[in-house]
Amino acid sequence: MNDMLNVALPKGRLGDKVYALFEKAGYGCDDIADPGRKLVFESPEHGVRYFYVKPSDVAIYVERGAADIGVAGKDILLEYAPEVYELLDFGVGRCQMCVCGRPDFRDDPSRTLRVATKFTKITRDYYAALGRSIDMIHLNGSIELAPILGLSDVIVDIVETGATLRENGLAVLAEVCGISARLIANKVSYKFKYEAVTALAARLQGRIEVSQ
Repeated sequence: MNDMLNVALPKGRLGDKVYALFEKAGYGCDDIADPGRKLVFESPEHGVRYFYVKPSDVAIYVERGAADIGVAGKDILLEYAPEVYELLDFGVGRCQMCVCGRPDFRDDPSRTLRVATKFTKITRDYYAALGRSIDMIHLNGSIELAPILGLSDVIVDIVETGATLRENGLAVLAEVCGISARLIANKVSYKFKYEAVTALAARLQGRIEVSQ
């Protein structure tokens, strides 16, 4: 069992997209096509064992060693700063972390800026780099409501198409960083399963380059 690579994939569309790349790279698993109630999917002939978890939990499984490698969004890696190696960018799930607010909002440096977000570390680091004092308001959902109802001046959140912002009279005011899915590895696994991990990463890189 320890000879196989344990792979944590994010549930949902992103997980389906990146698994397709694993499959094309030669690491397919027939059981995934008909999952039923199974939680773990093994492919001994390809030396991999897959399991799907909540996207925000992938980095925890990898950091703690329950998974040797996994696929996590760059937002998760920046927000929680897990002790893992980042091996490659899948180039899928692309979006932007942005500062958003009313289109006519103008920042007044003489007062503390009120910022609502669920990405508190990313937000703190971004404004610290700008030397801007902020009042952080941590929210878990419906972030767009904050500037609409006057709870905050702006928000920091992930923007994909911008449709929700436009429908609510908001706009992107600044881009913080780009987000996409990344292959990450447990540091101990990278050392002791180096050949298997790097071979898989190289084959995935080849498939990514072909698909782009």
